[in-house]
Amino acid sequence: VILTLLALILVVVSFARIGDWLLYPLESRFPTNPPLPENVQGIIVLGGSVITDVSHEWGQLETNSFNERLTTFVTLARRYQNATMVFTGGNASLAGKGPSEAELVRDFFIDAGIPTERLVLEDRSRNTAENAVLTRELVQPEVNENWILITTAFHMPRSVGLFCRQDWPVIPYPVDHQTVPSRRFDIRYNLMGNVNNLLQAAHEWSGLLAYYLTGRITSILPAGCNKG
Repeated sequence: VILTLLALILVVVSFARIGDWLLYPLESRFPTNPPLPENVQGIIVLGGSVITDVSHEWGQLETNSFNERLTTFVTLARRYQNATMVFTGGNASLAGKGPSEAELVRDFFIDAGIPTERLVLEDRSRNTAENAVLTRELVQPEVNENWILITTAFHMPRSVGLFCRQDWPVIPYPVDHQTVPSRRFDIRYNLMGNVNNLLQAAHEWSGLLAYYLTGRITSILPAGCNKG
């Protein structure tokens, strides 16, 4: 009975985009390519796109599938040439050894044309909650300033909720979308892709629930600082 049940689950996951169904509400929570103000004081990008141990071993920047966080950061830096550019990301390994993400991306950003005097690197955070807390401590934003937040689309609701808890209403700029909305109900074989999205969705919804239950965010699915 157990083997039959497992086989049935495997078949369903192989053909049904369950992960996409779970990711879509997260990815569509905030608009893509949102309208941005003329004046922006700062732009923040969350870590999570750098593979620290591989980058350290091979002596060059190695990224995962979330590298659009970095390229969008560079693009917006060129658009807003007076904005403070903040990368927040330490080393999330359990051992806590090796270089931080911030250390590894420094040369990449400088080579991409971001002046060192505009670049702020927060290198102590190990998770999204610490991203928000430590970045606020570092840059000390003023009331009514415009700050853009860049992260992966499905990760944006939790991130915005955490920044709201710091009384910091950032402008969400989601990237790295993992779903194709028009295809999320297609039935076709894609075991590895479906499993990957399902794992990502399970991780993010678990994070939202955990952060909500511990009071780090005020809503299970944040929509903004004044919208729950």
